[in-house]
Amino acid sequence: MAKLAKVRCAWAESDVGMRAYHDEEWGVPERDGRALWELLMLEGFQAGLSWQIILRKREGFRRAFKGFDPKKVARFGEADISRLMNDEGIVRARAKIEATIAGARIYNEMESGEGFAEWVWGLVGGRPVQDSWDQTGGAGKRARIPASTELSEKVSRELKKRGFKFVGPVIVYAWMQAAGMVNDHAMECFRRKAVERLGKR
Repeated sequence: MAKLAKVRCAWAESDVGMRAYHDEEWGVPERDGRALWELLMLEGFQAGLSWQIILRKREGFRRAFKGFDPKKVARFGEADISRLMNDEGIVRARAKIEATIAGARIYNEMESGEGFAEWVWGLVGGRPVQDSWDQTGGAGKRARIPASTELSEKVSRELKKRGFKFVGPVIVYAWMQAAGMVNDHAMECFRRKAVERLGKR
């Protein structure tokens, strides 16, 4: 008897790396502040590109940005920017590199106070939002997953107030989905229920 194929979110079917990312990471609630910050910085590098490109370069980014250690990144200067601009293992965009260095300094300031993770999760009420979008939309079906929401617009505004760059509502919504602040796995996706359970812990 033929084994039934797993039903995934449609965006994850493009290649093996995207499938692994979807199956193991995407949507899992992330409560570690440093990991949340790293993901936000990577989402910023995605602006104008695809997540597939960022995912393929993720280890290069981690190497180039010293494991995304905010204390180390915050000390980066012009020599580091020049080094990064010549690093083929990452996306070489000066504005995004500078935004990441500035973002590390903002993160460190927040960690000395309320804490980045606590602040971020406070913006969404402390628990993941369980959305119920449909993969296809259409007559009589749930709406398609949007590019942004009122909540992502709110979080975007708050991040901008803190000084973060490349945090528009579309980028922020992608970050919120990836970090599990919202569960946007399609209702028919095999990961939907497992991620929903993780959000209740």
